[in-house]
Amino acid sequence: MQKSTKNIIVLGAGRSGVWAAIFAKEKGFNVFVSDANSIAKKYKSLLEEHQIAFEENTHSLSLITKADLIIKSPGIPNNTEVIKTALAQNKEVISDIAFALRYSKAKVIAITGSNGKTTTTMLIYHILKAAQYKVAVAGNMEESICKVLLRNLDIDYLVLEMSSFQLDDTPCFKPYIAVLLNITPDHLDRYENNFMNYAKSKIQITIHQKKTQHFIYNHDDPTIQTLIKSTLLNATKHPISIKENVKDGGFLHEQNIHTNTQNQSFTMSISDLALQGKHNYYNSLAAAVASQLLDIRKPSIKASLMNYQNQPHRMEFVAKIHGVEYINDSKATNVNAAWYALESINSPIIWIAGGKDKGNDYKELAPLVKQKVKSIICLGKENQKLHSAFEGMVDQIIDTDTAYKAVQAAYKLAEKNDIVLLSPCCASFDLFEDYKDRGDQFKEAVRAL
Repeated sequence: MQKSTKNIIVLGAGRSGVWAAIFAKEKGFNVFVSDANSIAKKYKSLLEEHQIAFEENTHSLSLITKADLIIKSPGIPNNTEVIKTALAQNKEVISDIAFALRYSKAKVIAITGSNGKTTTTMLIYHILKAAQYKVAVAGNMEESICKVLLRNLDIDYLVLEMSSFQLDDTPCFKPYIAVLLNITPDHLDRYENNFMNYAKSKIQITIHQKKTQHFIYNHDDPTIQTLIKSTLLNATKHPISIKENVKDGGFLHEQNIHTNTQNQSFTMSISDLALQGKHNYYNSLAAAVASQLLDIRKPSIKASLMNYQNQPHRMEFVAKIHGVEYINDSKATNVNAAWYALESINSPIIWIAGGKDKGNDYKELAPLVKQKVKSIICLGKENQKLHSAFEGMVDQIIDTDTAYKAVQAAYKLAEKNDIVLLSPCCASFDLFEDYKDRGDQFKEAVRAL
């Protein structure tokens, strides 16, 4: 942080913005928070408690001229008037992560991908914690990095889940270990409906790494392969694959996962993994390779991969009622995530889908829908795109606008041995606060049965 920086403007008063403001105030800066919408009561109380000035329901553009540094919440697009004004005035605009890392000496393990990043982040954190490393976890999840560092700066390792939005606003990001799990269409509404714009955002996780740092990536992902071939990368590369044997990385062979990094090898039966399914084999491989690069003992890695418990809202079993299983996969906010969910189930499916469409192309789901799905229950304000994509493939498509109505409709349609799957394909913001709110309301409705 340059000593001349005095005034910090924080744009966005959600979780990351408010804790960034509190962190900056603790570091001695003059801080002002601005939100274009109403500020939630809990965050307003935090700002008042820490005596931080704020405004809501507007962004006063005159504030920009007074800012030495602007910390932007990830939900604010760069094409908004306030950001364009700031950039036109050559103001430095960064994420809360970029700001917080200026005050941390911890080695950073950063994970991104269209799908699986939360699971892999928490799996790596679980392994390091079990190995008694001084570690914290933050980023695109419950705990903002500023809140974590306010509580404890005395950590050796920091495991960060990174969204594409956060990568866009974290310039010169150089994690010790970068993990890129996959790139499939997501958030295209934010990237001019251009998939390669989104993909280039993801590859930023490794762009600035040095040779002494490490890049773990999905060797089987064609988009990642294209980007690697066309981009100058300096980091030591560690591919992971479930299709072929790879060197200096991890792979799946004869029902075992294997790693071979830094002249070390590790083997474990996939039947012993706590997380099952093809997508989770990638997640486990990435975690195993990262753990070996951090010199964690093999017995400790194996034990952690065996006893890990997945996070809520990710293929979460809710209940079995009259022979029908109800599964909460509310975190599946894009097509690829829903594909993995549908692919992993072998019973007839009543599929609850829908929400805020982010430029989805549902074509790749068609074979699975024809093969496995009996009925589709739409849970969203605008469902026509789902109707157009799947009409004629299933017995019926029903529109609902609350989790309770969706569960009631599924209950009437489902028969013994069916599975009711909430795997929405879409963002939750049309009807819910976030994917957690959607998942929680689904679970509440199921338990009410």
